[in-house]
Order: sequence, then structure tokens, then C-alpha cells
Amino acid sequence: MSRIGRMPIAIPAGVTVEVAENNKVTVKGPKGTLERVLPSEMEIKVEGAEVTVSRPNDLKKMKSLHGLTRTLINNMVTGVTNGFERKLEVNGVGYRAAKSGNKLTLSLGYSHPVEMIDPDGIETVVEGQNVIIVKGIDKEKVGQFAANIRDKRRPEPYKGKGIKYAEEVIRRKVGKTGKK
Repeated sequence: MSRIGRMPIAIPAGVTVEVAENNKVTVKGPKGTLERVLPSEMEIKVEGAEVTVSRPNDLKKMKSLHGLTRTLINNMVTGVTNGFERKLEVNGVGYRAAKSGNKLTLSLGYSHPVEMIDPDGIETVVEGQNVIIVKGIDKEKVGQFAANIRDKRRPEPYKGKGIKYAEEVIRRKVGKTGKK
């Protein structure tokens, strides 16, 4: 059995989980509502205050879908209760981030500022001039938008300039040295 897939998901107070046909799962909570169609082979049951996921057989594909399905539902429940956030840091001389309305403006050493509009369901907060926090209830969307921001100027290994995740460690390289 899948160690993760076997574990039941506790439903906190104020959260409702509904399973419609074709395994369309709807999770409603204090922060909002998330919907997702999950693999139809998996059997999802809501019993009291917990959700259980079971698989029909032990084929390799079913084993891999089992843990995935359980994790996706768990992320939906976590999202509508606490939400998710990714923290990005902007490093470099003259590199800064600013926020006005739902528009994030990044000055990254290009000839023009890079402007990004928050997708629906995602909110960006700028702390100071060099910390961007991406918040939302959908883990996938939060991670994707944070990755899109980071892609505008990835950190480089010599001086560490660019946009990096707060928990990311940049492997540094030693620059060239002159001839002796």
C-alpha cells in the first residue's frame, strides 16, 4: 500500500468536501472554494470528518495515482483553510520590486521595467523593495506564478544577482583571476 495514499485526510471545522461524478472534488472553506477533477480510477470517500482514497488494484500506474490523488485533496483542504505562500528575494544593485493595485513592477536591469499582473486567485505583496510574497489558496497556481516571476531574472552564480526563492541556495562560482 502507498504510505501517503493510505492516510486519511482530516477535514477541519468550517470546511466541506463534496465528491461528484467523475471524481470532481469541490472543497469549500473560509478562504474560498477549489474544484478539481481527479483520476476516475481512484475511489474517494467522505466519511464523517475525514476523506479516504483507495485504489482498485496494485498496478504501477494505480500505485502512483493513489498517493498523488490523496496529496492533491490534502493541498486543496490546506489551501482553503490556511492558504499557501512563496517568498522571493530580489538581489542586485538597482534591482527592485514595486506594487500598485494588482500590477507588480520589477526593475531588473533591463531597458524597461517588467510589469506582471496578478492572476485571479493570486495576490502578491511587496515587503520593502526586495521581498515579494506570492499568496493564494491554490498551491499549483502560487508555485507557477512565483516561478514565472523568478524566470524574469534568474539568479546568476558569480554575484548572486537576480530573483531567488527565500529558501533557495545559490551555488557560487569564483570569477576569473588575472595572469601572473
